[in-house]
Amino acid sequence: MPCSVDFAFLDSGTGGIPYMLDLKEKCPKARCVYLGDAANFPYGEKTADEICSCATSAVQTIINLWQPKTVVIACNTISVTALKQLREHFPFLPIVGTVPAIRLAARTTKNKRIGLLATNATVKHPYNAKLISDFAYDCKVFSRGDPDLVSFIEHDLFTATKEERIRAVEPAVSYFKDCGCDTIILGCTHFTHIANDISYVAGKDISIVDSRNGVALQALRVESSFAGENQNSSNILPPDESFFVTGYVSQKDEAEYKALCNRFNIPWGGVVK
Repeated sequence: MPCSVDFAFLDSGTGGIPYMLDLKEKCPKARCVYLGDAANFPYGEKTADEICSCATSAVQTIINLWQPKTVVIACNTISVTALKQLREHFPFLPIVGTVPAIRLAARTTKNKRIGLLATNATVKHPYNAKLISDFAYDCKVFSRGDPDLVSFIEHDLFTATKEERIRAVEPAVSYFKDCGCDTIILGCTHFTHIANDISYVAGKDISIVDSRNGVALQALRVESSFAGENQNSSNILPPDESFFVTGYVSQKDEAEYKALCNRFNIPWGGVVK
């Protein structure tokens, strides 16, 4: 009977794909699978109770299907809102979270003016305020929740033209430019898909930071120290890096997700059963 997957990634949709690919680049032998809880997208506009409920159900689905050695919550909103509850609900399972790269931004900025681009749920959560207080206490942080940009990335990005991508990111970048920020944090994993577009519009004098490197390194540390030997009872594992979703919000979503898989050369797994 084969072992379970090494890492299962969870996000509300496609946002965490770059996080999975970054970990694979660091550890090519790691076997990964990805679940986007697209049926419940967007998490960033839900209440804390709704986020906890949806995330708990999604992690249980991951366990039932693939029995991962480690789960990576590749979503800032889930992590700041529900990570504590998830760890309490699944005490046997190592769970690694993703939070806005406040510490990295504070080390990067030169003028102490930082922009945080995230979901409304992340921007408003007390955990985010604590990160700022702990690691950027000497900086001015300008926060922007941008559900429209998150929705564009989830539903339109991978079939969009360059001009459409640039138009989509311009309002957020203009806001941070007007605030005098020299560093922008991508505080929602979805935004890592358009990091290059944001950097292009922002210009060479503004640094763009995210949590990919830190999350991958932490996940690898956690997995290497885990002594468990989970087994997959189905005796069938999906192809490495397979991308699954829990459902669709609109009829065109399937084409968008298949376009994403083609772009990143990862297997399309379809809707989980």
